Amino acid sequence: MLTITQALVDQIVTHARQDHPDEACGVVAGPEGTGRPERFIPMLNAARSPTFYEFDSGDLLKLYRELDDRDEEPVVIYHSHTATEAYPSRTDISYANEPGAHYVLVSTADADDAGPFQFRSFRILEGEVTEEEVTIVEAY
Repeated sequence: MLTITQALVDQIVTHARQDHPDEACGVVAGPEGTGRPERFIPMLNAARSPTFYEFDSGDLLKLYRELDDRDEEPVVIYHSHTATEAYPSRTDISYANEPGAHYVLVSTADADDAGPFQFRSFRILEGEVTEEEVTIVEAY
């Protein structure tokens, strides 16, 4: 189960809507070993694509050094789908390389009233996708 604050959900959703029609992506870091998402880190989609996201390799290296320096880890890795439901694609699954992370997907297909808004979380381990419950709280 993912427990996340309303403020972080709002930041993720805002980022997804701002980058629409391209996919948005980013990380929410938390203190190592706690599983608690705390620090919102929006990233640039280097692919600048409505159907694919890619972290810039330089930005990603900088991020992991920063996480290491701060004794943090990526608790949530998020991205948006702009025209489809919030469910991991085959590409998303193949790139999921953080076994402890929650993979959050936001669908912005509703940006033009094209469908219902979705905010969903998944665990992706060795190619297996498991949807998990999301509990939104005001504070931890």
